[in-house]
Amino acid sequence: MSYNPYSLEGKTILITGAASGIGKTTAIESSRLGAKIVAVDMNVKGLEDLIEQLEGEGHISFGGNLCDESFVKSLGEDSPSLDGVFLCAGVSDTTPVKFITEDKIKRVFDINLTAPIMMLKQLLVKKKINKNGSLVWMSSYGAEKVEPGLGIYAASKSAVNGIMRAYAKELVSRGIRSNSIMPMMIRTELLSTLSNISESDWEKQEAKYPLGFGSPKDVAYAAIYLFSDASRWITGTQIRMDGGRNL
Repeated sequence: MSYNPYSLEGKTILITGAASGIGKTTAIESSRLGAKIVAVDMNVKGLEDLIEQLEGEGHISFGGNLCDESFVKSLGEDSPSLDGVFLCAGVSDTTPVKFITEDKIKRVFDINLTAPIMMLKQLLVKKKINKNGSLVWMSSYGAEKVEPGLGIYAASKSAVNGIMRAYAKELVSRGIRSNSIMPMMIRTELLSTLSNISESDWEKQEAKYPLGFGSPKDVAYAAIYLFSDASRWITGTQIRMDGGRNL
């Protein structure tokens, strides 16, 4: 086999939100580089479809709600030993500040922040994350460049960046790294469902990005870098991905 410092051969990677979008693409691309995938999502049919698309053998999936305490506990019990965790599952919100409710805040923070924290707690208590492992948090450039209507979402992703650094400091003695990825506009299935925005409007928005909108593969490759031994000296870092938008 040719030399490849970005190889994931021999590594087992758990990915939440694995049935679609960035999570699915990361799972597929990671399997192509030799990783065994532990796919987690509420969409059981989507997980079945994903497993069929993965290269190699030994991949497994867990279907359930990460906000469900019993499911998270069972995941901690049944998961194999892990070399990487991609905390990719998340939800957005487009509520202007004067219409924010406690229920909306709870929904976004439960999924984007509380769920990954409680899942990691179970994995750490059960000693399922190997020495020199890598935690990759899905954040967003929206945590810093806040757009109208995205206040709750931005706040949740700011919190993700904060807790990410706490994990980096507390787990460094075991060589476990913790970093976040902060993309701007990525073309996913979700984008195509926003029917209230015309194609010409999308074109105007994309023209503001010197490298165009990003793709799920762009984010997947960043996650793969953080899973790989090539990033062994990086922890507590936020990787900003903006296609040149902020130049």
